[in-house]
Amino acid sequence: MAKNISQEARSVLSSQVSRRAVLAGAGAVAGVSALAACGSGGSSSSATDTVRWGNWPLYLDVDDSGKNYPTLQAFTKETGINVDYFEDYNDNDEFYGKVQAQLKLNNDIGYDLVCPTDWMSSRWIRLGYANKLDKTNIPNAGNIIDTLAAPSFDKNRDYSMTWQGIMSGFGWNTEKNPKGIRTLDELFSPQNKGKIVVLTEMRDTIGVILLAQGVNLQTVTEDQFMNGVDFMAQKIADGWIRGVKGNEYAEDLTSGDATAVIGWSGDMFILASENEGKFEFAIPESGGTISGDNMMIPSTTTPEAQASAEKVINYYYEPSVAAEVAAYVNYVCPVQGAQAEMEKIDSDLAQSEYIFPSEKTMANLNVFRSLTPTEETTWTEAFQKAAGN
Repeated sequence: MAKNISQEARSVLSSQVSRRAVLAGAGAVAGVSALAACGSGGSSSSATDTVRWGNWPLYLDVDDSGKNYPTLQAFTKETGINVDYFEDYNDNDEFYGKVQAQLKLNNDIGYDLVCPTDWMSSRWIRLGYANKLDKTNIPNAGNIIDTLAAPSFDKNRDYSMTWQGIMSGFGWNTEKNPKGIRTLDELFSPQNKGKIVVLTEMRDTIGVILLAQGVNLQTVTEDQFMNGVDFMAQKIADGWIRGVKGNEYAEDLTSGDATAVIGWSGDMFILASENEGKFEFAIPESGGTISGDNMMIPSTTTPEAQASAEKVINYYYEPSVAAEVAAYVNYVCPVQGAQAEMEKIDSDLAQSEYIFPSEKTMANLNVFRSLTPTEETTWTEAFQKAAGN
């Protein structure tokens, strides 16, 4: 499905190893800055026509010069609102750690719009660090796809709107697994022993395992979670799993050190496009996970800046704009109607299951429920111990 992508998209992909793997200074574009000592992306300003947006690297359309964001420029031209865009996210915990003190003190953190991942979004909301969205400024909010419309951490999407969605499932070397991998048993087939890598993101790795065990991720209990952790630990002890890694698993696949993984759709899209026919990705028959990075407005944002930030959110939920972004980032587009708009940009990308999963695929994707602070600590410690950390 990825081999016929446009040359424009391919050129972007060739530089897009992974948004999680890119250091903030690598391939930096206009507006990128290191976090200041106070944890701010931008200096405090009384201007009401500027939004300071902190996001992950390589997560927005950029022109050939690497210095301009076409959709942001169009937004400013349309609304008169400027956007200072900072690629300041390298890791959820790191970013949160740099702004936490200011959030507690209700001091300006240097951002009017941030993009934490689901589980971190839950923390921001729980601690009162996210402002409630004024949906009158976001009429396009209703365009969010059904699968992402009501997560457990924000049932009515009162505080967050998905920026991009991330699918996890099985990835494999097609030469070593010519029949593909769609079940946990197939993942742990003899030809893959010692060459399996799973993700460091526990909700994805354990989520896929739990789904294979028939567990509902919206109601998962501690006992069920620990059973999943024990399963992974035993597979490591028995020599099946060679590593628990972040985006490095992509390197293991290309080097041949790994032949099968629990991985992310966006990474596998890139591998498939750069190594035609050698790698594939599929959602497990028992189900995969879907999560997202979310646009949220910090509690320290002024009312004027919040209104402008909400206009940014609304703009990116226009199907035509969402399609432009999706053509560059290649993660799950959260906006209904964007697929039809993508047909006008690249008909091949419009058919990509990585960007626009079919209804059948979406029905087989599951959101991991939010955890209590105690669960977060206990479950993470158990997972890390099993992973050997």
